[in-house]
Amino acid sequence: MGSKASTIISQHYTAALLGCTMLAGLPAAALAQDGDQLTLPPAEEAAPQDATPAPAAQEQENIIRTIAVAGAQRLEPETIVSYIQLRPGMAYSAEGADQALLDLANTELFADFEIAFNEATGAVVITVEENPIINRIILEGNRRLDSDEIIPEINLAPRQIFTRSRVRADVARIIELYKRQGRFAATVEPQMVMLDQNRVDVIFEISEGPKSKVRQINIIGNEVFSDGELRDQMVTREASLFAIFSSNTSYDPDRLAFDQQKLRQFYLTEGYADFRVVSAVAELTPDKRDFIITYVVEEGERYTFGDVEVVSQLRDFSSEQLSAGLAMETGDWYNAEQVDDTVEGLTETAGAFGYAFADVRPRISRNAEDRTMDVTFTVADAPRVYVEAIEINGNTLTQDKVIRREFRIAEGDAFSSLQVARSTARINSLGYFQENFEVEQVEGSSPDRIILQANVQEEPTGELSLSAGFSSLESFIFNGSVRQNNFRGRGQTIGLGVNYSRYSQSANVSFTEPKVFDRDIALGFDIYRQDYNNGYYDRDSATYEQSTTGISLRVGVPLTEYMSVLGSYTLNYQEVTVDEAQFFADFDGDGVAQCEPLIAGRYLCDALGNRLQSILGLSLTYSTLDSRIRPTRGSRAVATVQFAGLGGDTKYVRVRGEAARYFPLGSGFIGSLRLEGGYIYGLDGEVLLTDRFFLGEGQIRGFDIRGVGPRVVRSFYEIDEDGNQVLIPLGDERNQDDALGGTAYYLARAELEIPLGSGARELGLRPSLFVDVGSVFGIDTPQLTQSPLPDGLFIAQRDGEGNALYAQTNLGDNGQPVSSEITISPLAPDGRLNTPIGTQLPPFVEEFVGDTPSPRVTAGVGVNWNSPFGPFRIDVAYDLISERGDETKTFSFNVGTQF
Repeated sequence: MGSKASTIISQHYTAALLGCTMLAGLPAAALAQDGDQLTLPPAEEAAPQDATPAPAAQEQENIIRTIAVAGAQRLEPETIVSYIQLRPGMAYSAEGADQALLDLANTELFADFEIAFNEATGAVVITVEENPIINRIILEGNRRLDSDEIIPEINLAPRQIFTRSRVRADVARIIELYKRQGRFAATVEPQMVMLDQNRVDVIFEISEGPKSKVRQINIIGNEVFSDGELRDQMVTREASLFAIFSSNTSYDPDRLAFDQQKLRQFYLTEGYADFRVVSAVAELTPDKRDFIITYVVEEGERYTFGDVEVVSQLRDFSSEQLSAGLAMETGDWYNAEQVDDTVEGLTETAGAFGYAFADVRPRISRNAEDRTMDVTFTVADAPRVYVEAIEINGNTLTQDKVIRREFRIAEGDAFSSLQVARSTARINSLGYFQENFEVEQVEGSSPDRIILQANVQEEPTGELSLSAGFSSLESFIFNGSVRQNNFRGRGQTIGLGVNYSRYSQSANVSFTEPKVFDRDIALGFDIYRQDYNNGYYDRDSATYEQSTTGISLRVGVPLTEYMSVLGSYTLNYQEVTVDEAQFFADFDGDGVAQCEPLIAGRYLCDALGNRLQSILGLSLTYSTLDSRIRPTRGSRAVATVQFAGLGGDTKYVRVRGEAARYFPLGSGFIGSLRLEGGYIYGLDGEVLLTDRFFLGEGQIRGFDIRGVGPRVVRSFYEIDEDGNQVLIPLGDERNQDDALGGTAYYLARAELEIPLGSGARELGLRPSLFVDVGSVFGIDTPQLTQSPLPDGLFIAQRDGEGNALYAQTNLGDNGQPVSSEITISPLAPDGRLNTPIGTQLPPFVEEFVGDTPSPRVTAGVGVNWNSPFGPFRIDVAYDLISERGDETKTFSFNVGTQF
């Protein structure tokens, strides 16, 4: 008698393969014809053949004598037999064979198997077909998830034995990965391709499907607040055209639970202490593309604050004084957030006085009858804590002392949460470590001891900054700089910068030592060279060249924790020149070539020359910013005065001031306001062109470089279709203009940083909206020139006696030129007209524009992106208010990298 396994196993695997998923291409391998026989000692000796038969003669005839295995390739026969309970000497039965088949099936090592029993010989033969070995795992159709993200999450791997249960588990795992991405319509179809030597390639055919959005959010049971007000409290957003860039429109079960907490938090801040979410159900639409979320809520009654008091068990705090300082009063609407803020405030107050482990517990008593909430804040007794140790961990480059000197508290001092917070802000401002660094507090060796730990993660402090742009004035602009903000791990800053454009070039080297000899004295210097060319009359050449070579020395000393003073001395050698061939002439006939105001302009001729500038500067800085790199709260103000005249050739007094404030607005929004202004007064007359203030790109977005403020525009004439001379309109690029700067300026900026979803934050995207307002003004009207029509203006060159000069060409007897000479006679001896020597200016009109304190206003949007290439900034700004002659610019960007 025998029992076949093929029918049972076929049914078993049909149900097991994912319920409805079949593995295609599984040809049946031929079973081995000859089995390996395995003989084991019987459980007991068989009865002699001549013995008298026992009553159970039939069972004795079914005794198992031998067990053999056929078809095994990789597994040893002994191993296969060990999986079942049949043994030689046991009685063979249908029930035992069925159990053996189940045991073999549970191993998941075989694609097919059967058990046969020969009654005549008592031999059991187990015929198996082993599962194949996996050759490769292949993923097809995955675009939103990389293979490197999927392969580590699944169980199957090359050189493992193929099992269908693992396939089912891996299919479920892949689908789960896509659900986490919000793709609930994703499907996975496993396939297998048989290879030689009983190997197989497993292929997962993935259909990712669209990202499942939240089509609709329904709220049932709300009466006090509208659906829209409650949806605004949630992180999840309904998919719509206005939310196309939001990452919160996709369905996320974790976000669903978080939104329930947000709803409860909102109602608790409005006094509804009994509010609860009865149910929150997310239903997948029939097409499996979107979700419809339905909340059922109970608002309950609204409560007010009843008796509110503070009970202090700390000897240094008076319960009455703390109670008097509470923000809430009896009769106010109950606000759970206000309760939490009070707990935090009391904890910080206790921490500021050395009670690091002060425990503030609010006890809330609900009075359902009069709908009031009595709140008692208990400040439990705690020992005053002292700093046992300050530990620095994680720094491999930065020296310990660079971090320790930023601590506002020392080992052995009484603990103060304010000083710890200030230390955290100062370390963050270094810019050497991870964002949002926090000084951790760990219990010390006794209850009144605490250990402060600075567990830092060093970030790249070298900066390679590249910026590029286009300007109607300067065409291509390129700026590059290399800067190391933590040189040799000592906190020193060293930098090298190069700027190049069509009309300006500069280079500088700088060095700063923030702590000279580990004292609170900062010392630094800058060495620089700046060349500036201003294309005025001809865009292909420069009107004037300004070259400045100089060195600046700086020394800074802190006055208080938040205030410091910086002194500086600057020595500049300045050269201002023009193209003498174009703008110089001996028009006065004295034999000395000079700058001609009719060509170059009086204001420019006055600026020519070489000068030595000796400038003393003093700056007073006040700063409470939480970070110097990316501030989110705090203020900063700087007042600077400069005096030029301690030696040198120029004398003036320049004052400047700037102030900024950053403040969080909640929900990730950060607002900022910045104001600045300046004034310069010439001590020996008018302030030179090269010492004035200029305003444009880099200061006020939406305008070109030096695009705001006083300027002289020389507008030329052209011939129209009727043959008349007409003036080219102001602003046309064929005209020529030059910014003159001003003696006074002001600038104001308002900016709002907009938070994005978690995905955008991980990419480092930080968009913002901004408004810039500013102006530069305050110079005397320069002497202007207008050439006559229709021929323009000819400026004759003269000799030493003031006679106009002419070029005369002498002719030979054959009428051909034989020589040339300069003469004062307009006529040649033969009566021909000689050619006048001088400069011919086409007809033009000069106009002085832009010298007004009227504000220029621009508004726009900017995006900061911490890209893989480094910090990247894009600004798109539009001028809302401008003046005649201003040069606008809509788009600008810059990019840098770190190392």
